[in-house]
Amino acid sequence: MLEVDEFEGITRIKMSREVDGSPVYWVASYLVDGLLIDTGCKHTADKLVDYLDGKGVKLVVNTHFHEDHIGANHLIQERFGVEIFAHADSVPLINRVPELHPYQEFVWGYPEPTRVSELGDSIETPGFHFEVLETEGHSEGHVVLFEPDKGWCFSGDIYITDKPKVIRADEDASGLVKTMRDLAGLDTDRLVLFTSMGEIIPQGRQALLSCVEYLEDLSRKAGELAAEGLSVDAIIVELLGRGSVLAGLTDGHFSSDNLIRGILRMSS
Repeated sequence: MLEVDEFEGITRIKMSREVDGSPVYWVASYLVDGLLIDTGCKHTADKLVDYLDGKGVKLVVNTHFHEDHIGANHLIQERFGVEIFAHADSVPLINRVPELHPYQEFVWGYPEPTRVSELGDSIETPGFHFEVLETEGHSEGHVVLFEPDKGWCFSGDIYITDKPKVIRADEDASGLVKTMRDLAGLDTDRLVLFTSMGEIIPQGRQALLSCVEYLEDLSRKAGELAAEGLSVDAIIVELLGRGSVLAGLTDGHFSSDNLIRGILRMSS
């Protein structure tokens, strides 16, 4: 399943595996001036490559190595012969078969190993200059692409929502807060976020700072409750109402438990 539209000359391509006519989980690629940012998942690779045929793709950047961002790499290289770039830490991880949880295989599928090149400090297209920003918190080898003249920020998986109730087991809440604060402080008149799920947020600076404020307030409250002797499960109930159903669906890989433990480390 593909949905395509335009924003300020940027083509947003939302993709999802389809089950009973409905999307399972949206991921997004963005095409601007011959640059394709991320390639979605394996389950939608054929549809993406068919759509891109004739669209003038000249190069590709993967924001990081996770399976929902690199799934069409191999087919894109085969069909168009273009070079794909990623952060140095992501390069060897993209060129291997990943270890996936069952839910990841179902939702996104196993990407084929692909040889990609190491990113430099910037990416140039005929009309734009993109700064490559190393960003901590979500994964190793994660980058954000920032076009300072336009205020465009292709943020990968750094920002999902302003009030997250879950994070991955391998995410660093403190690192996410630092990165979001750094992105909000970029020297630009405006900051438009282009997120990995396909949401485009014109008021990106406000969205980032709202999430930072939420996580820091949650950390403070969780720390106070932990000092009173409450368990992590009790803190989840007190602050979030109940744990997310994602914990059960993902074998705990995404969970409120991960979030609370992460923000407690922030307050310690």
